[in-house]
Amino acid sequence: MSFLEIFKSVDINKELNRCRTTKGAILLDVRTEEEYRQGHIGGSRNIPVEKIGNAVNLLHDKSAPIFVYCLSGQRSRKAVSALRKLGYTEVYNIGGIEQYQGQLQRGKR
Repeated sequence: MSFLEIFKSVDINKELNRCRTTKGAILLDVRTEEEYRQGHIGGSRNIPVEKIGNAVNLLHDKSAPIFVYCLSGQRSRKAVSALRKLGYTEVYNIGGIEQYQGQLQRGKR
Protein backbone atom coordinates (compact mmCIF):
# COMPACT_ATOMS: atom_id res chain seq x y z
CA MET A 1 0.00 0.00 0.00
CA SER A 2 1.35 3.40 -0.93
CA PHE A 3 1.27 6.44 1.35
CA LEU A 4 -1.38 8.09 -0.83
CA GLU A 5 -3.73 5.09 -0.53
CA ILE A 6 -4.22 5.98 3.14
CA PHE A 7 -6.05 9.15 2.06
CA LYS A 8 -7.91 7.61 -0.85
CA SER A 9 -11.67 7.93 -0.44
CA VAL A 10 -13.73 4.79 -0.97
CA ASP A 11 -17.46 4.87 -1.68
CA ILE A 12 -18.92 1.94 0.27
CA ASN A 13 -22.21 2.19 -1.64
CA LYS A 14 -20.49 1.85 -5.02
CA GLU A 15 -18.26 -0.94 -3.73
CA LEU A 16 -21.27 -2.83 -2.32
CA ASN A 17 -22.77 -2.85 -5.81
CA ARG A 18 -19.52 -4.34 -7.10
CA CYS A 19 -19.57 -6.92 -4.27
CA ARG A 20 -23.15 -7.92 -5.02
CA THR A 21 -22.42 -8.42 -8.71
CA THR A 22 -19.20 -10.38 -8.15
CA LYS A 23 -19.67 -14.14 -8.29
CA GLY A 24 -18.75 -15.86 -5.01
CA ALA A 25 -18.07 -12.59 -3.19
CA ILE A 26 -17.98 -12.44 0.60
CA LEU A 27 -18.95 -9.29 2.49
CA LEU A 28 -16.94 -9.08 5.70
CA ASP A 29 -17.60 -6.75 8.65
CA VAL A 30 -14.53 -6.44 10.88
CA ARG A 31 -16.11 -4.37 13.67
CA THR A 32 -16.67 -5.79 17.13
CA GLU A 33 -19.46 -8.31 17.70
CA GLU A 34 -21.40 -5.66 19.66
CA GLU A 35 -21.12 -3.11 16.84
CA TYR A 36 -22.25 -5.80 14.40
CA ARG A 37 -25.33 -6.64 16.51
CA GLN A 38 -26.26 -2.95 16.71
CA GLY A 39 -26.46 -2.71 12.91
CA HIS A 40 -24.76 -4.29 9.93
CA ILE A 41 -25.15 -4.58 6.17
CA GLY A 42 -27.36 -7.51 5.21
CA GLY A 43 -25.51 -10.58 4.00
CA SER A 44 -22.29 -9.70 5.76
CA ARG A 45 -20.25 -11.98 7.98
CA ASN A 46 -18.56 -10.74 11.13
CA ILE A 47 -14.95 -11.41 12.07
CA PRO A 48 -13.64 -8.65 14.37
CA VAL A 49 -10.29 -7.30 13.20
CA GLU A 50 -8.72 -8.50 16.48
CA LYS A 51 -9.68 -12.06 15.48
CA ILE A 52 -8.86 -11.83 11.78
CA GLY A 53 -6.35 -14.67 12.16
CA ASN A 54 -9.39 -16.95 12.62
CA ALA A 55 -10.43 -16.19 9.03
CA VAL A 56 -8.67 -19.34 7.83
CA ASN A 57 -11.17 -21.40 9.85
CA LEU A 58 -14.18 -19.55 8.43
CA LEU A 59 -13.15 -18.44 4.94
CA HIS A 60 -11.75 -21.55 3.31
CA ASP A 61 -11.37 -20.37 -0.31
CA LYS A 62 -8.38 -18.04 -0.35
CA SER A 63 -9.17 -16.99 -3.93
CA ALA A 64 -12.75 -15.88 -3.17
CA PRO A 65 -13.34 -12.13 -3.52
CA ILE A 66 -13.65 -10.59 -0.04
CA PHE A 67 -15.06 -7.08 0.41
CA VAL A 68 -14.18 -5.73 3.87
CA TYR A 69 -15.78 -2.87 5.81
CA CYS A 70 -15.77 -1.43 9.33
CA LEU A 71 -17.02 1.85 10.80
CA SER A 72 -14.71 4.32 9.06
CA GLY A 73 -12.36 2.26 6.89
CA GLN A 74 -9.38 2.14 9.26
CA ARG A 75 -9.92 -1.33 10.73
CA SER A 76 -10.90 -2.71 7.34
CA ARG A 77 -7.60 -1.45 5.92
CA LYS A 78 -5.75 -3.35 8.67
CA ALA A 79 -7.87 -6.45 8.07
CA VAL A 80 -7.21 -6.38 4.32
CA SER A 81 -3.48 -6.26 4.98
CA ALA A 82 -3.71 -9.15 7.46
CA LEU A 83 -5.85 -11.25 5.11
CA ARG A 84 -3.35 -10.76 2.28
CA LYS A 85 -0.57 -11.92 4.59
CA LEU A 86 -2.67 -15.03 5.32
CA GLY A 87 -2.74 -15.77 1.58
CA TYR A 88 -6.10 -14.36 0.48
CA THR A 89 -5.66 -12.98 -3.01
CA GLU A 90 -8.79 -10.92 -3.79
CA VAL A 91 -9.37 -8.68 -0.78
CA TYR A 92 -10.80 -5.16 -0.99
CA ASN A 93 -11.27 -2.42 1.58
CA ILE A 94 -14.67 -0.90 0.81
CA GLY A 95 -14.60 1.69 3.57
CA GLY A 96 -16.85 2.50 6.46
CA ILE A 97 -20.46 1.74 7.27
CA GLU A 98 -20.85 5.33 8.51
CA GLN A 99 -21.17 6.30 4.82
CA TYR A 100 -23.61 3.50 3.95
CA GLN A 101 -26.92 4.79 2.58
CA GLY A 102 -28.97 1.60 2.87
CA GLN A 103 -30.90 0.00 5.70
CA LEU A 104 -29.07 -1.82 8.46
CA GLN A 105 -29.96 -5.18 9.90
CA ARG A 106 -29.82 -5.70 13.64
CA GLY A 107 -29.02 -8.76 15.70
CA LYS A 108 -26.65 -11.66 15.26
CA ARG A 109 -25.33 -13.07 12.02
